[in-house]
Amino acid sequence: MISGCFRSLNRVTSSTGNLSALAGSALAGGGVARVRADQPTQPVDPTDPVRDPTSSEYRAVQELKQRDREVRQHEQAHIAAGGSHVRGGAQYQYERGPDGRFYAVGGEVQIDTAPVPGDPAATIRKLEAVQRAASAPADPSGQDRSVAAAAARGIAEARAELQGGAPESSDGHDRNAPDQAEGTRVRNALSAYRDAASADAGQLLDLIA
Repeated sequence: MISGCFRSLNRVTSSTGNLSALAGSALAGGGVARVRADQPTQPVDPTDPVRDPTSSEYRAVQELKQRDREVRQHEQAHIAAGGSHVRGGAQYQYERGPDGRFYAVGGEVQIDTAPVPGDPAATIRKLEAVQRAASAPADPSGQDRSVAAAAARGIAEARAELQGGAPESSDGHDRNAPDQAEGTRVRNALSAYRDAASADAGQLLDLIA
C-alpha cells in the first residue's frame, strides 16, 4: 500500500526512518522482524532441502519470493504516484525464509497530507495527488482506501473554503441554502478548518501493503 499507513489525518506515518537491525531470538525463531535491507544473510548449504522442489521448505521459499515481489511493487506504485509528497522511501517488514534469506512481507510509505495553509486550491491539488498515490497499487489495502477517503474529505473541505460555502451533499443539493443557522455552522467549521491547516502543517499518513 502510499506503508504510506494512513492511520489518521492528524497523524499519518506511511513510515519513514531506517529499518532497525534485530538480533537474537527474534531472528533465530524464523519469525517476522524488522531488519536492515543490507543485513547479511546466512550461507545456503548446497544440500539444503530448499533446493528440492518436492519439499515444503522449497514451496515456502517460492511463496516468500512472490510476496516480496508483490510488496515491493505495491510500495513503488505509491512512491511513483505520490511524487514530492512522499517522505523518504519505503520501509519494509522482513521474514527470514528456510534458506536463511530475508524477504519483504509487508511495507509502508509515508506521505504528507497536511493542508496548505491559506491556499485551499493548492490543498486540493495536493490531496488529489494523495488520492492517486493511495489508489495506485493494483490491490490497495484497507489502509490505502482509508487514506484515499480521508483525502477526499479534505478536498471537500478545501473546496468549501475556496467557494465560501459548504460542499454539496451526495444528492446534489447545496447544504448552504437559505438556512441562516446552517450558514453560521458552515462559517464556524471553515474557521476551524483554517486554524487546523495552520496548526497541523506536518500531517503525515501511512500507506501500507
